[in-house]
Amino acid sequence: MNFEKAPKLRMGNLDVGIPIIQGGMGVGISLSGLASAVANEGGIGVIATAGIGMLEPDFNVNFTGANERALSKEIKKAKSMTDGAIGINIMTALSDSDNLVDISIEEGADFVFLGAGLPMRRASTFPEGKLLRTVERIIPIVSSARAVKIIFNYWAKNYNYVPNAIVVEGPLAGGHLGFKREQIDNPDYSLEKILPEIISLVKSYEQQFGKKIAIIAAGGIYTGEDIYKVIRSGVQGVQMATRFVTTFECDADIKFKQEYLECKKEDIIIINSPVGLPGRAIKNKFLEDVVSGIKQPFKCFWRCLKVCDYKNAPYCIGLALTNAKKGDLKGGFAFAGANAYRAEEIISVKTLIETLSNEYNQASIS
Repeated sequence: MNFEKAPKLRMGNLDVGIPIIQGGMGVGISLSGLASAVANEGGIGVIATAGIGMLEPDFNVNFTGANERALSKEIKKAKSMTDGAIGINIMTALSDSDNLVDISIEEGADFVFLGAGLPMRRASTFPEGKLLRTVERIIPIVSSARAVKIIFNYWAKNYNYVPNAIVVEGPLAGGHLGFKREQIDNPDYSLEKILPEIISLVKSYEQQFGKKIAIIAAGGIYTGEDIYKVIRSGVQGVQMATRFVTTFECDADIKFKQEYLECKKEDIIIINSPVGLPGRAIKNKFLEDVVSGIKQPFKCFWRCLKVCDYKNAPYCIGLALTNAKKGDLKGGFAFAGANAYRAEEIISVKTLIETLSNEYNQASIS
């Protein structure tokens, strides 16, 4: 049995088989294939919505419809391949984030992970009579105790409810980061540093609302020993994304996965995303050209991110990430966590979970 020595992860009224959530990776890196494989091994598999409609043939003329159709299709497909837990990752910065949340709930997603912004929505905008049904499945992704306090106080006041769980993401994560550039390498903002204050703060809300609130640690967690150490610090589970890229079931093209296998530690860099956030990615010719001031021509069909200054952006990040997902690394690049360079081979999700479990169990008795 996997993770037999680990405490059970409970989120709301659902017990999760193993304390692992597969992190959501857009654009198209984690879809139904990866999510269902993780769910079948007892974890929570997560479909990412960022740019999901760009994989549809009509995205350039009907982006909203393409997003809705693609998300519904992927949730249905995932649920047809597993009886396990399926989550949806949605950036609140997406222009249609509220709509994607509603679709996720309607299609039966077990959890909705909301990051890249604060999930504070007017109660009146939820589908009629479905406020509680929706918020009880929403899991905020945060990077500070301040964000926790803002979200929980808002929810308490407007919904008379607080989240069943939160994901605390440190600065070693891949993709867009919830930190200022100068904070990323500052030890004061490391996952180990920010967790204690958040754990203490969450306990006060547990007492106030008489419920258990699961804390999930994320960002830079790579081995079973890492999982053991962070769970010992007081959290109930972990979120891992980078480690799942080099699996057979990951929905990205083999050339995308090869970027992870071939990169070195020094190839993993912090970039300034066109949407105004720092991000962690694998250096390549595309990104070198951007730094050199070479613009990549594009036409913005729809402002998919509220914060994107598309008129002055040197390239369309949605298009670049879609190209990379399809294996065109000349026309894009790969987001990656700080430990991506440690990947050595492509393995199955089952083998990965077994490896992590063995490492965890060994760490627990050593």
